[in-house]
Amino acid sequence: MKKIIGFSAMALCAACYAAECCDSQLQPMKWADDAFASGVWTKDAQGVLTASKDAAIWSANEYENFTLSFEYKLDPAANSGVIIYCPSDKCAGAKWIPNSVEIQLLDDNHEKWKKDPGYLRNSSLYGHLAPLATPAKPAGEWNTMTVTAKGKKIVVSVNGVKTIDADLSKWTDAKKNPDGTKIPPWLSRPWAELTTKGRIGFQGMHGGAKPYFRNVKIGPAK
Repeated sequence: MKKIIGFSAMALCAACYAAECCDSQLQPMKWADDAFASGVWTKDAQGVLTASKDAAIWSANEYENFTLSFEYKLDPAANSGVIIYCPSDKCAGAKWIPNSVEIQLLDDNHEKWKKDPGYLRNSSLYGHLAPLATPAKPAGEWNTMTVTAKGKKIVVSVNGVKTIDADLSKWTDAKKNPDGTKIPPWLSRPWAELTTKGRIGFQGMHGGAKPYFRNVKIGPAK
């Protein structure tokens, strides 16, 4: 069984709220022992992670009540994601898809994705909630994303701009979102039923273009 990290008991910075101003509380992510074994995921001398196939990389531990901070950039047309709340026994293969929460990473400016609905766009809660804003930089440029997860409450920011403020307990239907839009059929579990602890992952090269990640850190939720 993987260790569950509950950050609520950890000491917090007294004078800051945002993860960016409390960096001493954020520690480098520890990846699963087999994260690089297959050769799909690699890390270069500068610490940049990327993948050559569509396979996720997973944290060594499960987390709850956390703040995750990282930088990412996307090749043109890249389609990836950040996965949270994945139970350890659901992370293999594609089992994570209906059993966790994905924050979408997408090259919104590419012609391939321009007609996608809001809930499939960059920094959306994939298939469920469109972002409040679209502050991501063009493909090839580094962005900073912060994900704060406190139980059912999820807040996401990109480059310092809040893009998601959601309460998962509102998603009680597996077919329709609270606003009436249809949930993609492969997302077959209502979010209200999901556990609020689990592994954290990054989706690999999904869609034929690479994502890149660096400075991946995690610490107590603010």
